[in-house]
Amino acid sequence: MRRLIPILGITFVDIIGFSMLIPMLPYFVTHFGASAFVVGLLFAVFQLCQLLSAPLWGNLSDRIGRKFVLVTSQIGATIGWTMLAFSPNIVWVFIARVVEGVSGGNIGITQAYVADLVEARQRARAFALIGATFGAGMVFGPVIGGVLFAKYGFKAPFLAAAALQALTLLLTLLLVPESRKREDREYAQLRQVLGSFRNPAVARALVQRLALSLGLYGWYAVIALYLQRQLGFTLTRTDFFFAGFAMLSVLMNAVVVGRISQRAGDRRMSNIGLLSLFAGFVLLVFVHGIALLVVSIALFSFGSALAQNGITALISNSVTDREQGAVLSTGSSLDSLSGVIAPPLSTGILGAVGPSFSSAPSSLFVLVALGIGIVAMRREPRAG
Repeated sequence: MRRLIPILGITFVDIIGFSMLIPMLPYFVTHFGASAFVVGLLFAVFQLCQLLSAPLWGNLSDRIGRKFVLVTSQIGATIGWTMLAFSPNIVWVFIARVVEGVSGGNIGITQAYVADLVEARQRARAFALIGATFGAGMVFGPVIGGVLFAKYGFKAPFLAAAALQALTLLLTLLLVPESRKREDREYAQLRQVLGSFRNPAVARALVQRLALSLGLYGWYAVIALYLQRQLGFTLTRTDFFFAGFAMLSVLMNAVVVGRISQRAGDRRMSNIGLLSLFAGFVLLVFVHGIALLVVSIALFSFGSALAQNGITALISNSVTDREQGAVLSTGSSLDSLSGVIAPPLSTGILGAVGPSFSSAPSSLFVLVALGIGIVAMRREPRAG
């Protein structure tokens, strides 16, 4: 696991910048006079761009190496966030997100980089370390973004995020070695990757990931508006809420996932996580105070850590080494597809019937993913 330290460190810096954006973007969009539905559309446009580009970037990383694709993604993010800082209107905001989305796909590439360096039986734990790194970065990002916004307005957090992204670009160039040696760069053609989906294990895991992602992306798009309208949160309180949620995610990914994966296996672990997620989403309907919100978020953190890492490990272990980049990036593109479909749905429901039922679509999608997992576990009694 020591070989993962450089990529995890750079991911940490990357997420500090990225996490400034997540709670702030809905407020940024609505300050132009746009509706909650437009917030969902903005998320959808970004994810549509990643949906189209991620498999291509993943396949390219299998051909020429991971490092070049990571660097390209970081350049695009730096440009996109700088554009956000100087956006004069909502159209400019959409263009900035398109730039970042087309050049993106670094999550799937990071997962493929990690898969290159660890054995199959250790991948759930390794992916959990990526999740813990994400969470650790998100502890600091929202707080820094909230402080900068309070003092200087929207421009300062976006410029700070762009500067951090430029720093990760420099660190990647200097510190991150290529994980695929030139002589080992055997890769799968895209048509061969599509053909691998005839494998029931691959297809099942990818469909399950799609259902899970629909649930998660629907909630990510609406959470800031939910907190604002259901509990009266300001942007500053939302930033601190995200920081607390991130600390809990770090704990789940760094401590819990590896132990449960070893004892229960990836399939059973992912099912436990999906059940916890479903309970957390249902509970959100009844939240009218902080205490019940904390319980719901605890269920969400526990469930998302187990479900996401378990399903990602199942996907990775279902294909050969030569397919890792393309298939894991295709999995990321399913996340992007979810980001196209789910945000307008959840934000539209919030605008139509209020915040209490904005988590209803997420509950339904996670229930579908759980059903797939239960059927698969019965067919694979020793799964994991």
